[in-house]
Amino acid sequence: MTLRAKVAGVGHYLPERVVENTEFEASLDTSDEWIRSRSGIERRHFAAEGQTTSDLATRAAKAALADAGLEPSDIDAIVLATSTADLTFPSAATMVQAALGMTKGFAFDVQAVCAGFVYALTNANALIVSGQAKRVLVIGAETFSRIMDWEDRATCVLFGDGAGALVLEASEGDGTNADRGILSTDLNSDGRFRDILYVDGGIGSRTTGYLRMQGKEVFRHAVEKLAATAETAMAKIGLQASELDWVVPHQANIRIIAGTAKKLGLPMDKVVVTVQDHGNTSAASIPLALSVGRDRSQIKPGDLVVTEAIGGGLAWGAVVLRW
Repeated sequence: MTLRAKVAGVGHYLPERVVENTEFEASLDTSDEWIRSRSGIERRHFAAEGQTTSDLATRAAKAALADAGLEPSDIDAIVLATSTADLTFPSAATMVQAALGMTKGFAFDVQAVCAGFVYALTNANALIVSGQAKRVLVIGAETFSRIMDWEDRATCVLFGDGAGALVLEASEGDGTNADRGILSTDLNSDGRFRDILYVDGGIGSRTTGYLRMQGKEVFRHAVEKLAATAETAMAKIGLQASELDWVVPHQANIRIIAGTAKKLGLPMDKVVVTVQDHGNTSAASIPLALSVGRDRSQIKPGDLVVTEAIGGGLAWGAVVLRW
């Protein structure tokens, strides 16, 4: 018998405000065609005034719990991936815990920027297979609209706000790739590349700061590293890319998504793509895409899925799971 962390429920939440590409034309030297051709993005959602990351995360968490048929009292832990927490401390995860009415268990944040949800899934998997928790609520939530420089057309048109969540629960398997649940993980980071994607503020400078990115450099690293981490995660359990039902990548840029799929030797009809509707929602993008993919009837029980992401740090990684 092998203990697995199985997906029991999934859900997401998007703020009500939808921002089409054309909305940027009034204030920036840009156009709908320029944004679409370079990123594949057509629209994104922005949080309302006073709406925080923990608010979005709580909504997604409630949707995932409802999908799983569970109550907050059934959850042992919350792992929340975000780079845009409401406050320096306490963690956004504890705010979600309180908002859900959870009075037991534990909650903490994970910060690995766009790779955050892969890191959070890996941590949640470890909690379950080690026996520390039976059910873990894993959330990715961001309000990146709060750290945009609205005069920088290269970055401010790319990002959006949102949240997605999964409920993972302990399940007995046979120890084969036919088991449902997380089958393998791979995490990486390299701090030498800090300057190609970062926020120029923080505790040390007592400023919030703005997101800064060297787009060409990020692209160059992204395709290579995303394909490599996916291949490493699959190799750990003897899988070939041809055996996958779906790739659910970080939704940063359609060219990165397509380039990674090509490097893996997979057609785009095996890739769940949501970037056109949400933009880059950082740590929220993979759980958002998983939830939307399930709602579209793309992802079905028993499907073999790989998720992969890269973000500031640089930090990157992949998770292989059977839905």
